[in-house]
Amino acid sequence: MIMMFYLMLVVFIIGYTMIVLEHVVNVNKAAFALLIGVLLWTIYAIGGNEILALGYSPSWANFSASHQSASAVREFITEHELFQHLGDVSSILFFLLGAMTIVELVDKYQGFSVITSRVQNTDITKLLWMVALLTFFMSALLDNLTTTIIMLTLLRKLISKKHFRWLFASVVIMASNTGGAWSPIGDVTTIMLWIGGQVTAGSIVGHLFLPSFANMMVVTFIFSRFVKGHRIPPVLAAGETAQFTTRKEQTTMLILGSLALISVPIFKTYTHLPPFMGMMLGLGVMWVITDRYLDGKHKADQRKLTVLAALKSVDISTVLFFLGVLLGVSALQSAGHLNLLSEWLNQNFPNVYASNMIIGVISAIVDNVPLVAASMGMYDIQPALVSGHMLNFIQNGDFWNLLAYCAGTGGSILIIGSAAGVAAMGIEKINFVWYMRKMSWIAIVGYVAGVGVYFLQTLIF
Repeated sequence: MIMMFYLMLVVFIIGYTMIVLEHVVNVNKAAFALLIGVLLWTIYAIGGNEILALGYSPSWANFSASHQSASAVREFITEHELFQHLGDVSSILFFLLGAMTIVELVDKYQGFSVITSRVQNTDITKLLWMVALLTFFMSALLDNLTTTIIMLTLLRKLISKKHFRWLFASVVIMASNTGGAWSPIGDVTTIMLWIGGQVTAGSIVGHLFLPSFANMMVVTFIFSRFVKGHRIPPVLAAGETAQFTTRKEQTTMLILGSLALISVPIFKTYTHLPPFMGMMLGLGVMWVITDRYLDGKHKADQRKLTVLAALKSVDISTVLFFLGVLLGVSALQSAGHLNLLSEWLNQNFPNVYASNMIIGVISAIVDNVPLVAASMGMYDIQPALVSGHMLNFIQNGDFWNLLAYCAGTGGSILIIGSAAGVAAMGIEKINFVWYMRKMSWIAIVGYVAGVGVYFLQTLIF
């Protein structure tokens, strides 16, 4: 019955509403995210026969070619689809957990104080531009999630007032998403398009650097108007491990942590293994080094300066929030909701600019990874000999380039629209409504400015 298909949508909308109203209902957003993920797969499993009979599932047709029984439906949902999506979800979660642990370990050693102690300028406007530019280029080299975690950890050492720290965190979210959009390794969606053959590394950098840079510059300029004239008092770089670490130890851990994070895209490029494997490798190396280094130290030092201590400081609720949201979105993808949405966009918005801008706005609500995956499944890469509208779909065509930009930067419109935003929400406890009221319009202005620059770029070049 079609009712089960729509029930999945209703549960998703209600669950997301509760996440938005976290501060009103006084229930942690991770609880609602887990409920969304489990309930959607439960409804899908119970009503699988009716839901799959609608024909919206993109992968059911191939699977069911030789399987038509009720047991085949159960096998498809519980053994095939769930575990396939769980593999993708787990790779993101392990990546997140590894990155957060490495950053937390560096923080335990006060490695970031090596940087913060050198920031003498208390002019908040200059600091804002420094943070935005550093985040933009770091996220292209690492990725937007890892960069956000690092930059927010630094900001906690630089800014004590919550209001200003939330403003800076918002800049970090937007700058990291724009930085990740023009790099083939800066965002999960650009990695997908690069590996899928829709774009090449040189093309995505060449076509999207200026639009992404324009986006970042516009939003940072607007933010600078808000903070102009203010000055920030220095934050004392003191913590519970200050008595146990020397400047040499702090520098060493900062270098080790940076190398562990920077090596992830290099590891992926040469091995073609998922990024979380490189992150786990870096964490394992740091674990061996820190445990061995601390072998002869006092036990009190070990309790404060080990990977185990860093793991205890990691915000697990953020990881569980990711788990619930990604499971919920994967259920909608498997059941065919996202495929149906993509077909509707194709029919009603054939213009590649309009369709991709809408996809970008939707990515602020629904994770951009399945949206991009659905779009990749809807359109084939056209041969270079085609003409007219189909030129947009050749390798490095405008559709694929705009999809990378819009899906990557549109998530900044809402704080739950990107991995960077969710990480910031968990680390800084930023209120969803506060971000939507004060920050969303800035993200939209930057988003549109970037599309405008891309359009002008195509006219000129």
